Amino acid sequence: MPPIRELFRDLALGRPFPTCAMAGAGNSATHRWASAPDFCPPQYVTSSDTESSTQYHCDYAGAVSVSIHGEPFARTWWRMDGEAVTEFSPTAKAQLGAWDHRFEDDYAAWLASQPPVAPDPTAP
Repeated sequence: MPPIRELFRDLALGRPFPTCAMAGAGNSATHRWASAPDFCPPQYVTSSDTESSTQYHCDYAGAVSVSIHGEPFARTWWRMDGEAVTEFSPTAKAQLGAWDHRFEDDYAAWLASQPPVAPDPTAP
């Protein structure tokens, strides 16, 4: 069973949200609900204009952030259907050597789709 689906199953059965000390001081994992556009990677934010405002939506419901030795290691963005993507820190990438590049690939595709930034006419 994929980890996110297992988490949902456990929560539905009344079990608490898991915590993990990962056997060492400074190691932790926390959960935070997504909130676009402030807490959601830009490549996963969509927006729609209403009569009075712009409504933002994140493609993911939340994120589980893992810290090792007090430093960010990875953040996994997850959806209710079990889909997930992981953002690895530079430290994690150096330690792992190989990782799933989907987060970076999605960001690169999003960045390439953005309109060019006009130069500032007042800049020297």
